[in-house]
Amino acid sequence: MDLGPIDDPSTKSFIKLREAMGLVSGKVALVTGSGAGIGRAAALKFAEEGAKVFVSDVNSEGGNETVALIKQKGGDAAFARADVARAADVAALVADVVATYGRLDCACNNAGIEGRIAPIAEQMEQDFDEVMCVNAKGTFLCLKYEIAYMIRNGGGAIVNLASVAGLIGFPGLGAYVASKHAIIGLTKNAALEYSKMGVRVNSICPGGIETRMLDSLVAQSSKAQVGTHEMMDPLHPIGRIGTPDEVAELIVWLCSNRASFLTGANISIDGGFVAQ
Repeated sequence: MDLGPIDDPSTKSFIKLREAMGLVSGKVALVTGSGAGIGRAAALKFAEEGAKVFVSDVNSEGGNETVALIKQKGGDAAFARADVARAADVAALVADVVATYGRLDCACNNAGIEGRIAPIAEQMEQDFDEVMCVNAKGTFLCLKYEIAYMIRNGGGAIVNLASVAGLIGFPGLGAYVASKHAIIGLTKNAALEYSKMGVRVNSICPGGIETRMLDSLVAQSSKAQVGTHEMMDPLHPIGRIGTPDEVAELIVWLCSNRASFLTGANISIDGGFVAQ
């Protein structure tokens, strides 16, 4: 919905109504990797549904742009740069969220990289380590510090971003596939360990989504230089790739009370890709 000027009385009334009635109204949400793509869409959706949003990314420009977009729509958001592969950064990030907003209710652990396409025998060890460090270790560190806060403060809900690559193999993407399988395993374990303490943990597996990452993978793999839609749309039974906004809808719902009995689950949002 397009709003009028923020100081317009009707706009102010709408914002107050949204904050009171949204899926996550009154909550505080942290979204990593939210400078673009799925992370940005999730941050915007959390705000639209009434949450205060803490944006984080290694790209400060993108992160601040996300904050600006949220504020333009009347939302409340703040940004801090963090590298999820560094424990000190993640610990400081969670502390910043609590210092800024007084609590942490929801987290979307989205930060990740795709790495270079190469068969396993040709994969550079450094490239493998980098992908695993950001994707798998980064998710572990986020869970570690988010959960530590949540179990002391009434619980919360966490969504980890896996991928259809966490369910099946993709030739040339060994490191990425391994990292996304690891995220699903971490999700299940965290749910078993902390659900009784009030922390729900779920993961989602997007298929092809309109993002810079998908464009990068297509560019690396396409010798014919075909476009992302030309290559990827026919691979999805629904006939197209998805949008970040569609994934964001699921993320926010999983963090809401409407998903109160859901934990340890892994949900595909892939246009039927893995049903084939």
